[in-house]
Order: sequence, then C-alpha cells, then structure tokens
Amino acid sequence: MRTEPTPPAPPQPPQHEGSIATFVLLGLIMFLVGAISAMQPPVNALLAGRSSGLTAALISFSVGTAVLLVAALGTRSLTFHELGGTSWWWFAGGLMGVALVYASLRIVPILGSAGVLSAAVAGQLTGALLIDHFGWFGLPHSPISAIRLLGVALLVIGALLVVRR
Repeated sequence: MRTEPTPPAPPQPPQHEGSIATFVLLGLIMFLVGAISAMQPPVNALLAGRSSGLTAALISFSVGTAVLLVAALGTRSLTFHELGGTSWWWFAGGLMGVALVYASLRIVPILGSAGVLSAAVAGQLTGALLIDHFGWFGLPHSPISAIRLLGVALLVIGALLVVRR
C-alpha cells in the first residue's frame, strides 16, 4: 500500500507586534498587484483576437515562464532535487492558472474586465473559505462562521452588481 507523502507544514505568518504599518504596506502592495492584474484578461483577449485563445494563453505563460527563469537563474534559486517524492497534485497549480487565464481571455469581451475579475475573486474567496474551513493542503483549520459567510455573500452580490448593465 502506497501512502502519499505528508506535505510540509506551511510557514506560519510572521507575528508583527504593533506593526500596523507593515500590514498596511503589504496590503497596499497586494492592492496594486491586483489592480495591475486587471489588465491581464483584456490584454490576453487582444492577443487572442490576432491569433487564438490557446496561442494567447501559451504566449502569456511563456513570457511569465521566461521572467521566472531569469529571476531564478539570477538569484541562483533554481533547484529541483528537493521535489522527489512529492505528490503529483502538488504540480496542479499550473493547470489552475491555465484555467483562469484561458477562461478570462475568452469571457472578458462579454462580461468586461470588472465582471470577469469580480466573478473570479468571488469564486476565489469562496474556494479559500472552504480550504480554510477543512484545513486542506496542510493549512491551519479556520472554521466557517456567519460573519465569514456574510463577507462571501457581500462579495458575490458585489460581483453580480458589477456584471449587471
């Protein structure tokens, strides 16, 4: 009987005593990265208009892969030897990225950038709530509560309002 290797414990978030400025700065960085990521679906859709959806997605991932390769080589952090014995599904992140990029570039001409991203974020938050609740992927268990469900419901309602024309 083959058993799956136990995933390593995820790093615990650092404890910042009284470091509100750090949290604000990190939140601002993620806000800006999120704002920039709003450009990805329409840019990929423009590229798909000149080729195909699959070609546009392939180019998008190829450019990203090239940037990551240069960064990994430049920092000498490209290591594969520690990956032995991992479960196959640990490599599924790329598949999930393909689904998001391809669906986004196909749907953005119909729903618009705000519609695509609000629906995606509502779906991501719903999935994240389930991941936290069940403690999947070795993450700490954080049960679903009424207030967390309300947060998801408000985000879903917001997504519906953004898509409504």
